[in-house]
Amino acid sequence: MTRTTKIRGLMLASASLLVIQPATALEAQAFLDRLVAVYKLGGYDISFGAATLEGDTITVDGATIGLGDGSEPWTIETELTFTGVAETEDGGFTAESLTVPDIDTEFAQDPVGHLSLVDIAANDIILPPAEEVDMVALLESVGSLTTGPLTLTRDGADFLSIEAIEAFNEFAYDDADELTDIASTFDVTGISADLSAIVAEDPQAGPVIEALGLSQISGNISQTMTWSMGDGHMVVDQFLFDFADIGSIDFTADVSGFTPALVEKLNALDVPAENATREQVQAQQMAAMELLQAITLTSASLRYDDASLAGKLIDMFASQSGAPRAQFVEGLKAMVPQLVAQVGVPELTQMVVPAVNAFLDNPQSLEIAVRPATPTTLLVLSAAAANPAGLISAVGLDVTANEPAAE
Repeated sequence: MTRTTKIRGLMLASASLLVIQPATALEAQAFLDRLVAVYKLGGYDISFGAATLEGDTITVDGATIGLGDGSEPWTIETELTFTGVAETEDGGFTAESLTVPDIDTEFAQDPVGHLSLVDIAANDIILPPAEEVDMVALLESVGSLTTGPLTLTRDGADFLSIEAIEAFNEFAYDDADELTDIASTFDVTGISADLSAIVAEDPQAGPVIEALGLSQISGNISQTMTWSMGDGHMVVDQFLFDFADIGSIDFTADVSGFTPALVEKLNALDVPAENATREQVQAQQMAAMELLQAITLTSASLRYDDASLAGKLIDMFASQSGAPRAQFVEGLKAMVPQLVAQVGVPELTQMVVPAVNAFLDNPQSLEIAVRPATPTTLLVLSAAAANPAGLISAVGLDVTANEPAAE
């Protein structure tokens, strides 16, 4: 049985409004306490300001968020508004949305930096009963996170803008209403950067930016992923950075064994090294071994598709060397075997050199992929690393250039 978070959240909220009395101030605090407990599992230390309740809306006077890594906590000095809050029959909570007032602030003085970010919202919030707070509860706590346009200016001039940031989760449940799968998308659209001010001001970086045609940058970032809770099967179909007239980088992966229970165990052991006790260090080492044993690699790849950047880099370095481009490329091709040979693995040289040479001759695409003949645990692969030639065979390493992307 498959349902989206939005459907589930709205159904629970509607049902709860029929069977419970209106929330009290104590229940408002209980809602915030539950939110704090859930996100504690993700390594977040959240402290909310004073809360007020009106109908099904909880308004909170700011918050402080720590990452538990010793870094300076992040303070939110503005109201946070939870709307459509309701308590469920089993003692959990739902909320239709969390909204944050638009941000419009200066963050630097020389040069003057100004940040604007609007329409910030988290939607379809689900919090479990107190006794069911676990990693799965954290994973299904929010259906979507969205913002409107983000703008950064530098001394009043446009520097960076983003049209929208959107992250959506779709959840699937079994007949017992237990989470089975998550399908996620993440998009940063309409990225635009104007580096012309840096070109004019920086005598070192400016000429490089201009030579590479990077004064104006535009592009998008997108990711799609599925994750099965039972066996920890995670498939990253795409994690793409795509910029016009520059190029794109795409990462894909297919692994199993990355279960919520394993993630929760690793998060619990995430203690800064300088604060870790001997027992915690030993526990971290054991957890690392468990991670290597638990996770199985089916495939992974990193692919670059050129849209002029590589050619411009070659032209720039050729110009700096005083050699014609063709002569400069031949010099690079002569160096590649020597560089790769330093690893001391002839099989790697035979694989890498033809691909790199083909890319230098005609920069179109370059891809590094690992595809074991059969899914293999990271522990086995780490053991194979003692013999680099054996590792190449074990992971099914492949380096290709100027070939179409796999479907």
